[in-house]
Amino acid sequence: MGFSVKGKTVLVTGAAMGMGRLFAEKAVKEGAANVVIWDINRPELEKTEAALTSAGGTILAQVVDVADLDQIEKAAEEVKKKVGAPHVLINNAGVVRGKLFWEHDNIRDTKFTIDINVLAPMYIARAFLNEMIERNEDSRLITLASAAGTVANPKMAVYAGSKWGVLGWSDSVRLELEQEGHKHVKMTTVCPSYINTGMFEGAKGPLLAPILEPQEVVDKGWAAMKAGTPLLFLPKTVLLSKGLKGVLPTRAWDFLAGRVLGVYHSMEEFKGREAPDATK
Repeated sequence: MGFSVKGKTVLVTGAAMGMGRLFAEKAVKEGAANVVIWDINRPELEKTEAALTSAGGTILAQVVDVADLDQIEKAAEEVKKKVGAPHVLINNAGVVRGKLFWEHDNIRDTKFTIDINVLAPMYIARAFLNEMIERNEDSRLITLASAAGTVANPKMAVYAGSKWGVLGWSDSVRLELEQEGHKHVKMTTVCPSYINTGMFEGAKGPLLAPILEPQEVVDKGWAAMKAGTPLLFLPKTVLLSKGLKGVLPTRAWDFLAGRVLGVYHSMEEFKGREAPDATK
């Protein structure tokens, strides 16, 4: 019998809207005993809590700034006291800054992006992982990385760097769990191309990698999580780009990515959301 969330506790970060909310909806629909939702946006979080409760879910909503380690640790302790460590942890929260590297503000752009995209998943996983290991029950940890973690791209240097970092971290922890005999805790890293959530407003999908719809990414990411799939690239053509980049000389790849596939021009008209937030 495959892994099921029925009767289990699921925690989703960046859950007030977008893909985070969709993940939480799937958890409620499939019978999770408790669904813990974290987000910095209190008004939207309260709306999502009400909707999920109306749909039959038992919800623990917490306003958490995942860029703040103290808030993460405090919220995690509350979760463990009220419902126990999650059986499914979904590190979904993320931000993007689409500008030339030298235009980044060190605090509002660079540190902000690294804190949320790289450090937050590490801090949150660290807050629960020992309990997930010691409980010795099938558990899952899914991290939303990005195709940007596999291919360099102009006007997203810090974002790409953050996703390279979280991809390397997540897959390394997967190997540690396997090698140390903790195979009941499975890590899944999802690497999608651009997603139509508003976060990448204005970005253009490269050739062979059209803009993805949030529900598709959530559905496939959820299925991969349940199956314990280590890495999921969406669309599958991301793997082709990854492979070509690995075998072609740098300048040959630059020509292909820039002039043929359009990867290097995909952020030229990027606008993003009007206000920065921490949700996918």
